[in-house]
Amino acid sequence: MVTIVVDAMGSDAYPVPDIIGSVTAAREYAVQIILVGDENIIRPILDSQKPGNLPIQVVHTPEMLTMQDKGMSLVLKARRPNSKNSMAVGLDLVKSGIADAFVTAGNTGAASVSSYFRLGTIPGIDRPALAPVFPTAKGSCIVLDVGANPDVKPNNLLQFAIMGKVYTERVRGVTNPKIGLVSNGEEAGKGNQLVKEAYPLLASSQLNFIGNVEGKEVIGGEVDVAVTDGFTGNVMLKTAEAVAQLLVDKIKENIKSGDFLTQLGGLLIKRSMGKIKKFMDPSEEGAAPLLGVNGLVFIGHGRSDANAIKNAIRVAKQAVDSNILDSIRDAIQVSLQ
Repeated sequence: MVTIVVDAMGSDAYPVPDIIGSVTAAREYAVQIILVGDENIIRPILDSQKPGNLPIQVVHTPEMLTMQDKGMSLVLKARRPNSKNSMAVGLDLVKSGIADAFVTAGNTGAASVSSYFRLGTIPGIDRPALAPVFPTAKGSCIVLDVGANPDVKPNNLLQFAIMGKVYTERVRGVTNPKIGLVSNGEEAGKGNQLVKEAYPLLASSQLNFIGNVEGKEVIGGEVDVAVTDGFTGNVMLKTAEAVAQLLVDKIKENIKSGDFLTQLGGLLIKRSMGKIKKFMDPSEEGAAPLLGVNGLVFIGHGRSDANAIKNAIRVAKQAVDSNILDSIRDAIQVSLQ
C-alpha cells in the first residue's frame, strides 16, 4: 500500500483541513497516511472524523515552520539533523523509505529549502523546480519553475524541461509533450539573456521543443510544458490566479446588481459557471510537485481546504504508482551522455 506523509501543521487553517482531507483520501484512494505534527492538537480532530480502521497514524513533532522562518534561521532548521519540525520529520520519513511521498500546504520556501537539504537532488539536477498545473484553452499544462529558484542558469532550464516532460508523460498521460520556453516574443532571439542562452540548449535536445512562447500561448494551450525561471513563473502563477478570481467576482457582481432578466440569466448559467469555477480551482489539483529533489514532494497553497489536501494526496499517489522518480533519473542520465 502506498504511504503518504502529510504535514498536519501545513495549511493556514491547520490542522483541520489537513486532517479531514487525509481521512477522506484514506477512505477513497486506499492509501496509508502518516500525519506529522503536534499530536495533542491532531488527535482530537482525527478522532472526531471517526477514522475507524483506516490506516492512519500520527507522528508527534513539537515544532513547525511558519512564514516567519526565513534566511539563516530557516536554513538551520531545514538542515539540522535533529530538527523536530513537521516538515523535517515528514521528509525524513520519505528519505528513510517509511513513506513514499510528502504532502504539505505549508510555507513554500520552507518546504523547498527543507526538501533540498534533507533529500538532496537527483544526480544531474542542480536545482529543483516547482511545477503547478495551469488551466488552458485546450485542457492544462505545467509551468516550471514558479518560485523555488528566482535566479537560474540556462542549463537549469534544460533540466526543468526534461523533468517536466517526464512528469507530464508519466503522471498526466500526455504523449511526447510539447515544450515551450517562456519569453516576451515567439521568435528565436527574443527574450532576456537567460532565454537567449537557453534556447539553443532546448533546440538541440531530444525534446519536442516548439520554441519561445508568450503568456497567451501558454494559456491558449499551445504547450504541455512551459519552462521559465522561478521569478517569472511565480509572477505568472499569481497573476493568473488573480485574473481568474477577478473574472468570477465581476460576473457575480454584475449578475447580482443587474435587472430581473440579468438575474434570471444568471440562474440559467449557474451550472455552467460552477463547471468553469471548478476548472480554474487550484484545489482540484491539490498541490504541485517539487521536481528534482531525490524524493516525492508535493506543495499546496496555504489556503488549501480539505478537498485540496485530498486531491494533493491523490496526485502524490499517482506519482508513486507511475514510478516518476526513476523515470526522471533515467531521463537525466541519458541527457548527460
